[in-house]
Amino acid sequence: MSGIDGAARAARLIEALGLQPHPEGGHYREVHRASTRVAPDDGRPARAAGTGIHFLLRAGEHSRWHRVLSDETWHHYEGDPLELLLAPPEGTNVTRVVLGRALESDGPAHTVPAGWWQAARPLGAYALVGCTVYPGFDFADFAFLRDDAAALARLAAAAPGLAALA
Repeated sequence: MSGIDGAARAARLIEALGLQPHPEGGHYREVHRASTRVAPDDGRPARAAGTGIHFLLRAGEHSRWHRVLSDETWHHYEGDPLELLLAPPEGTNVTRVVLGRALESDGPAHTVPAGWWQAARPLGAYALVGCTVYPGFDFADFAFLRDDAAALARLAAAAPGLAALA
């Protein structure tokens, strides 16, 4: 999808799915929070066993570099492919994964390991994805790369053009 049709479809999806602006960019809505609670073995307090959101990025939008202290699986639902950028905690190199139709991308889903830096952007008019986090998402486990000067400097040295997504 591209052009006006894609932009119109993205606008309809934002409205129909009740998506709201996300702090990292794009639009989202939490669609599931498990009632079962778990205590991660890394000392974090108990939280939902898993959470899920719908997340949409339109052309020109991006998910800013951030990390979550739990594993996060991205699932491509519709629209154009999504470029998912990943860097290990030390931020010394960047891996690019393209999510989309299985035969036209690296596959329809990819899991970001806990603590890895991640950013994303659509490769067209829009990409609608889902993100599942386990143990469940908690904003206490979320950090922007822009707030970690040392990690930002390492990423900027490893991938200068991609640091602008912070």
